[in-house]
Amino acid sequence: MALLNCNFFSETLGMPTNLDIILPQPCDTGAGPAAQPRKHGFPCLLLLHGRSDDHTAWQRRTSIERYAAPLGLAVVMPNVHRSFYADMDRGYRYWALITEELPAILQRFFRLSIRREDNFVAGLSMGGYGAFKLALHHPERFAAAASLSGALDIAGRDAQETLAKDGDWRLVFGDAPLAGTGHDLLACAERLAASGRPSPKLYQWCGQQDFLYSENIAFRDTAQRLRLPLTYEESPGDHNWGCWDLKIQDVLKWLPLPA
Repeated sequence: MALLNCNFFSETLGMPTNLDIILPQPCDTGAGPAAQPRKHGFPCLLLLHGRSDDHTAWQRRTSIERYAAPLGLAVVMPNVHRSFYADMDRGYRYWALITEELPAILQRFFRLSIRREDNFVAGLSMGGYGAFKLALHHPERFAAAASLSGALDIAGRDAQETLAKDGDWRLVFGDAPLAGTGHDLLACAERLAASGRPSPKLYQWCGQQDFLYSENIAFRDTAQRLRLPLTYEESPGDHNWGCWDLKIQDVLKWLPLPA
């Protein structure tokens, strides 16, 4: 595998930003598993960080490079700071970066597949929210999405009470209610189910001692009622990297990777 740190100027943000990417690498020396080039480019996992992290967190806290190596899978880790993968009310347009500019940047710089069946998204905490937000808004782009300890019901009462005094929250979302908007994943799930468009496969895990557990139950119940293709798991665990290092391995095994 090759690890690249990519610093580029974002026209969407109006400033430089960065991403890290792990790329499969042909290796005939025995130093690592050989990755054979594919006709359509390598399959890609967009791997999203949490609210207190950045694009380096998955590499620093887990063995994601080692886990992805045998799969011939590229792993893209962008930096969105504390934006909740949104076009901020008083800030930068990170949703536009992730949904519009980043796909073009990746195609320009790297040999990645653009086929739906080769593209996946996953994340933890705020990144779990971002992963499901991308999947529910753009089901035509992703074959599967995974959330680990995701903040999946940010429009719910518990989330609103917890974040009512959070200044960053207002910078991102403003003061208007989130229920029913494009930020509300439960509402997004309702709209996707009503549209008749095929949903990506969804994987959801949360620790039973996690402070976001009730949010995960709310999303699980909504997805199951709507008959979305959700694989739900829970187990003892808290909001920590020990859990996520284990569960990202389960996510990689679950992904419907091309043969």
